Amino acid sequence: MPQSFVINADTISMKNKTLITIVGPTAIGKTTLSLQLASHFTTEIISADSRQFFKEMTIGTAVPSKDELAVAPHHFIQHISIKDPYSVGDFEKEALQKLEKLFQKHDTVIMVGGSGLYVDAVTEGLDTFPKVSEKAKTQVRNMLENEGIKALQEQLLQLDPVYYKTVDLQNTQRVMRALEVSLSSGQSFSSFRTQKKKKRPFSTIKIGINAERPIIYDRINERVDLMIKEGLLDEAKNVFEFRNYNALNTVGYKELFRYFDREWELDFAISEIKKNTRRFAKRQLTWFRKDADILWVDYNDTLENILESIHKKTAKK
Repeated sequence: MPQSFVINADTISMKNKTLITIVGPTAIGKTTLSLQLASHFTTEIISADSRQFFKEMTIGTAVPSKDELAVAPHHFIQHISIKDPYSVGDFEKEALQKLEKLFQKHDTVIMVGGSGLYVDAVTEGLDTFPKVSEKAKTQVRNMLENEGIKALQEQLLQLDPVYYKTVDLQNTQRVMRALEVSLSSGQSFSSFRTQKKKKRPFSTIKIGINAERPIIYDRINERVDLMIKEGLLDEAKNVFEFRNYNALNTVGYKELFRYFDREWELDFAISEIKKNTRRFAKRQLTWFRKDADILWVDYNDTLENILESIHKKTAKK
């Protein structure tokens, strides 16, 4: 490989404009690569990490630092409140509008995030689901109130084992939505998620960062320890009164809430954050590995190698 290998936006663009999307499990180094690519292409970054949308959550969601945010303009970082209703459909619409504006200034834009559904919404479009009946909504809501989230999880396993394997089972809203669709239609929720990709007026290159599982788990454990040192406990206390908002049904916060409720000791709560984050990373990889278009790179690969891999991938098309 030439030592002075250089790639520009015109080289990689299948059309006139290109969205480079960086995905992978939590704590793998997506932010670092996004900053490197943004600097290389002198462009801007869109966050597709749904946990980083909220103003009140910083440490526990690993929002980029002030120095990192200063490297390139960022969008969809702490732009709404935990009290604001905000769906993946809202994000799809707003992100596409933002991209339209950004592509007026740049040939290449970077998108980064570990929320697979939000990434897919921008790059491929959302699937169309049948209307949910009021009867199904009531049935699911009553089950949650009377039997708890575990009962919903068990029914989802029965009705849709495929979606059960990929969904964040601790995300009450997503589990409820899947059950409502399944009960209303008589078909599994996942059966509606195989529709045709929507055409976008830009090309997309997806880069997935990965590592051996022990490395991922070590990086997660180190990150959680760092979050605690940086003040995650105080941050969680500040939002404790809003714990019933869906945004706070999030790893790193919900475990500390149980500590505040004196259900758990602090050391145990921290160990549960690590365990649940590792499980989350596993689900992220399960989601992304289904996408044959993702170009997988090693977590410690060089920017030069990654740029050349992008060039080779696009040259084949």
